[in-house]
Amino acid sequence: MDRYLVFGHPVRHSKSPFIHTLFARQTQQELEYGLAEPAIDEFAHALRTFFDQGGKGCNVTVPFKEQAFTLVDRLSPRAKRAGAVNTIKLTDDGVLLGDNTDGAGLVADLKSHGVTLADSRILLLGAGGAARGALAPLLAELPSELVIANRTHTKAQQLAAEFCDLGPVTAQTYEQLAGPFDLVINSTSASLQGELPPLAPALIHTDIAIYDMMYGASDTAFISWAKQHGARQTMDGLGMLVEQAAEAFTVWRGIRPGTKQVLRELKRNLGVI
Repeated sequence: MDRYLVFGHPVRHSKSPFIHTLFARQTQQELEYGLAEPAIDEFAHALRTFFDQGGKGCNVTVPFKEQAFTLVDRLSPRAKRAGAVNTIKLTDDGVLLGDNTDGAGLVADLKSHGVTLADSRILLLGAGGAARGALAPLLAELPSELVIANRTHTKAQQLAAEFCDLGPVTAQTYEQLAGPFDLVINSTSASLQGELPPLAPALIHTDIAIYDMMYGASDTAFISWAKQHGARQTMDGLGMLVEQAAEAFTVWRGIRPGTKQVLRELKRNLGVI
């Protein structure tokens, strides 16, 4: 039976085995999917060992995505742009192909919620790996403008300069931000600590779409804050998790699973519904 893993540290909380088991059942694919939590300095050895022992593919999560980028034999165009790898496939000719499905998962989830990206004005909070992975797929949807805001402004400037060949992307400080924005995406990890990016409440209006890449059994701090200031459409990153997994499954198996039922099952598993 074909073997797949998710590498992370920590990774025991991962919902990837649950998701991919449902994908396999739905598409009648014979595979098993497990967890691997090597020590930080043992990831390269663990990755090589997995594929030497017959592994077919894996997902890679925090903190190994940048390291995986340097360990594969070949990179997909979107992995090159993202500077990180979250999906690895052993090809038929024995090559380790590194891909990044995070941005595609974000865009797919936004569209599933009816969010219009073309000609929209998007604010992206944060300039770390999550933001980097999202930029190329977002710009491919042809927004009118994409603004990056980050606590360390120079990081936002560097990121905007790196992606400006793909579309109208700029960097602004939090103090410089002026609305209206159609969509705000929080790619920072602030919600994990119950904290908020320093965003002015005046930027929130009733017709804005709010997206937090973090998720939990209840609203994240950012989503709760946005609702309190009048946002009617808010989304967390649970759908992105399922959509990026579906993209990875497609890379591995050549068949795209449906995501709606799997997302419903995941929400039940988490106690969200």
